[in-house]
Parts: sequence; C-alpha cells; structure tokens
Amino acid sequence: MAPDPSVTVTRGYIPGAIGRIAELHGTYYATHWGFGLFFEAKVATELSAFLTAYNPDRDALWVATIDGRVEGGIVIDGSHAAESGAHLRWFILSDALRGKGIGRRLIDRAVDFCMGKAYRRIFLWTFEGLDVARHLYESVGFSLTRQQKGSGWGTEVNEQMFECRLSDV
Repeated sequence: MAPDPSVTVTRGYIPGAIGRIAELHGTYYATHWGFGLFFEAKVATELSAFLTAYNPDRDALWVATIDGRVEGGIVIDGSHAAESGAHLRWFILSDALRGKGIGRRLIDRAVDFCMGKAYRRIFLWTFEGLDVARHLYESVGFSLTRQQKGSGWGTEVNEQMFECRLSDV
C-alpha cells in the first residue's frame, strides 16, 4: 500500500497531542467497548506523565496528522527497557486513518526504533476482541504471552500481553 501523502508522521510531541490522543481513545473505546471516564482520564493522565518525563534517547512518540490535526499516534516507553522491555503504548488511529496503512507505518517505526536502541523485548497490553490490532501486532512479530481477567481499563475485560523478542542475547 502506497503511503497517503496527506498524512504526516512526526516524531515527538506536538501541541494538542495529549488531548487528541486521549480523545481518540476515549471516543473509540466508549463507542465500541462501553469504556467511560475512568479509561479516558487514565490515558490522559498517564500520557501526560510519560511526556513530562520523555527522554528522546530512550523513548519515542509518533503522531500522525492530516492538515495539522492529530489523527493517530503510538508510543515507545523505554524507561524500563533494560529490565522488562520497551513498552508499546497508546496506539490509536482515527476513523480517517484506519485501513490506509498508517497503523503499519507507525508500528514499523516503533519496532525499528527499538531495534536501533538494541532493546531486546517490546511488550504491550491490550484486551481480547481487538482483532485488527492483534493481526497487525502479530504481523510484525508479536505473540500472545499472557491472558488474565482484569479491570484496569475501567471495566472487566480479558487482558492480553503481547511480546516481541528482538534478541535473546
């Protein structure tokens, strides 16, 4: 799939990114999964804390925009990469970007960043039922390593951890 020339992918914070990424999560997960205030507030709070401590030598944020409006994003939190792996977080696309190859572009950049940093492992937490995302994760080398019931999303779901081993050294 050829890249969409109307979409710009930028590494690093841009004004409005925190609010818009939280909004995209809040809207999508409320509409499709019944999540509410707890979840959106958690995304906004944790993303804000991450960006406040952001270190470009270990962390990365990519933001996808159309005409300057944030329409998606993905994060690599490398703060504990040596101990537990790099944490892929807050991967989201608006309806305007779904199915256009932008998700692939973002996840490829995230994995490439981790490889460039010689991180040995990337992990992410999601939940059962997000089949399109799961397919994308698996297509770049992630596999399901753990499942458990949990309510860290504000409602009970079957949480899933996916892991991508970049090196066994």
